[in-house]
Amino acid sequence: MNTFIEAYLKEMDKIKKQADLTVAQIPEDQLYWTPNHENNSIGVLVQHISGNIDSRSTDFLTTDGEKASRDRDGEFEAQHLDCQSLLANWEQSWALYYETVRSLTVEQLDQNVSVKGKEMSVTSALLAQLVHYSGHIAQMMVLGKLLLQDQWQTLSIAKKK
Repeated sequence: MNTFIEAYLKEMDKIKKQADLTVAQIPEDQLYWTPNHENNSIGVLVQHISGNIDSRSTDFLTTDGEKASRDRDGEFEAQHLDCQSLLANWEQSWALYYETVRSLTVEQLDQNVSVKGKEMSVTSALLAQLVHYSGHIAQMMVLGKLLLQDQWQTLSIAKKK
């Protein structure tokens, strides 16, 4: 496997683990909690990331990353899925994502793909996903901290430790 892809997947593994450990701390009946109507819940962010992964990873090299069949706006509506269903969709999406990225060759990294009608290199598209997902996963962690307060178990080095 290519050095870039290996390093890239290692970083993506880290942010996925942060999401997984966040969701694991949240009581099922609180997955769709928000501090106010302007925010997305952890459950909604999981729905959105899953939808984005499915759209971007399906036929990655040959079709636009924004599939006509995708209901992006619907991803931001709380589906109130039980934790098992939410996580089954999540893991299925990530499996597709990892399969897609691991199948890439060195030569394909400079190939152009289309995302929302914009041409970019495969490398640029991958980096955009890393930034996009890490931003939403950071939102999930903040929501977890707000919700659990003193019960939150930090996912990094605790203050003054």
